[in-house]
Amino acid sequence: MIYEQITSDMFVSVDSDVFDPGPALGSDFPGVIATYKGRELRLIAEFAGSNGTVFVATRSAQWCPYCMKQMIQLQEYKAVYDKAGIAIVAMTYDDPELQQAFVDQWGISYPIIHDVDTLSFKTLGILNRSYNPGDEAYGIPHPGTIIVNPDGKVVGKLFLEAYSVRVDALSTLIFAKQALGLSAE
Repeated sequence: MIYEQITSDMFVSVDSDVFDPGPALGSDFPGVIATYKGRELRLIAEFAGSNGTVFVATRSAQWCPYCMKQMIQLQEYKAVYDKAGIAIVAMTYDDPELQQAFVDQWGISYPIIHDVDTLSFKTLGILNRSYNPGDEAYGIPHPGTIIVNPDGKVVGKLFLEAYSVRVDALSTLIFAKQALGLSAE
């Protein structure tokens, strides 16, 4: 009940602020230094949809209610993303065991990958520098979404400065379709 109260008004339909971390539009998605299911991962291309990828950087699947609600909502719309040929890939700094517990609890079927030593979030330019090494939350990103086209180019981004506000899954899909040059249907 408290969880629902905290997150009740977190979703918005558009990115309406000027906060804009991350790779530049038109640049190559720089890849990741991550793990997934016990193996090292450098590229997200293996997860890409035929029309592109929605890469979601999020704080924690263990303790961040906004992140959890966002990832659960993305799962609820996964079939619509699949129909559009757009893959969903999420990344947190959580240990893989904690990610797997979340995946199992909520039936998440898209990949949630683990950022190794904050290297991916640093490379992407989205590491939240409000925390220092040793702080419990050190390693979290500014939560947001990067749209990557089939050629590996960054074609869109959704980052809101307030960590407690996220663009909802359906609006993110509409934005991704536009950024990827797909019809809005």
